[in-house]
Amino acid sequence: MNKGELIEKVKATLGGDTSKAAAERAVEAVLEAIKAGIKTDKTVQIIGFGTFAVATRAARQGVNPKTGEKIKIKASKSVKFKAGSALKAVAAKAK
Repeated sequence: MNKGELIEKVKATLGGDTSKAAAERAVEAVLEAIKAGIKTDKTVQIIGFGTFAVATRAARQGVNPKTGEKIKIKASKSVKFKAGSALKAVAAKAK
């Protein structure tokens, strides 16, 4: 499912009088709220769905696959997602 398909699902869930533009605004609002939560609190927990959290990766040594030369990889931050139990249950039943 891509973003467009997600918007269509939200539109269908909200009912027949909901426009595609309103559904798109709803999806965008949720995504922006998650981004804001990650930025300020470093974590966003949605019970039954999962948790988005900032993860820090330490600096490390790597190898340039083209030349075989050792390189230093800087420390970085990323966002990790851990699925909640309800979401895991849905995934277990997926075809």
